[in-house]
Amino acid sequence: MSQNICPSCSQELEWQDGKYRCGQCSLTFIKTAFCPDCDAELEKLQACGAASYFCNTCNELKSKSRVRIQFDKA
Repeated sequence: MSQNICPSCSQELEWQDGKYRCGQCSLTFIKTAFCPDCDAELEKLQACGAASYFCNTCNELKSKSRVRIQFDKA
């Protein structure tokens, strides 16, 4: 299971009100995934408790182990 780490202080982020929040530095973040091949923003697909990522540019599913995750301040 991948951890969601604060880019500012390296503490574990908490899921709160649809966003990620750092209790240590009091910042709120939005998690975004990017395609490892074309760097386009990916669409997250969730079904039956499993999450997958789809690239509309490449028109194919991407493995979540290959995607680049970025946390941006909300």
